[in-house]
Amino acid sequence: MGTSGTGAAARPRSVTLRRRGPVLERAILDAALEQLSTVGWGGLTMEGVAAGARTGKAAVYRRWPSKEDLVADALEAGLPLLGDAPDHGSVREDLCHLARRMRAAMYSKPGCALRAVLYECDPSTAERFHGLIVSGVVKPSVHLFRQVLNRGVARGEVRSDAMDDMVFDVIPAMMMYRSKVCGSEWKDKGIADMIDRVMVPLLCPRRG
Repeated sequence: MGTSGTGAAARPRSVTLRRRGPVLERAILDAALEQLSTVGWGGLTMEGVAAGARTGKAAVYRRWPSKEDLVADALEAGLPLLGDAPDHGSVREDLCHLARRMRAAMYSKPGCALRAVLYECDPSTAERFHGLIVSGVVKPSVHLFRQVLNRGVARGEVRSDAMDDMVFDVIPAMMMYRSKVCGSEWKDKGIADMIDRVMVPLLCPRRG
């Protein structure tokens, strides 16, 4: 009597999907960002990343020999782009728009991951990420602020002598400080207050 359709032969065989190359690497990088944004730098482990990516630990170590190497690549691949400089015909509106865009980037998964690195790493480890942060975060944001303020100078809304490197740091510095130290989530009103009470007086032409 045949066994076709019965017993072991009748049971469906499980199929294992083996991911390789860029697909697997993307899954590992995404898992690293997820770990950073939830458990932070101190809680991130290569084992945890492997589990999150549903792969073996060896697959992670083959590509990234250290936690620092993995996180650097995950951040570089995942850092959100701020887009083009807004142009609404008003420096105040442009700065508000740009600050809201920065808020969205800060609270995205890659943004949370980056803040975990900035806040938790010791100075020697943080140095490993300095170039990435400058090229991926600082320079792009300064470029956008410079464009917005240059248009403001051309329209007579901004003093030309107000354009220095320190001015470009004010909004990012305030947003990072109050997010970390004060737990501020930067509602729209808070952003408007920052622009009206700090940036506009700092930039506008002097009277008299």
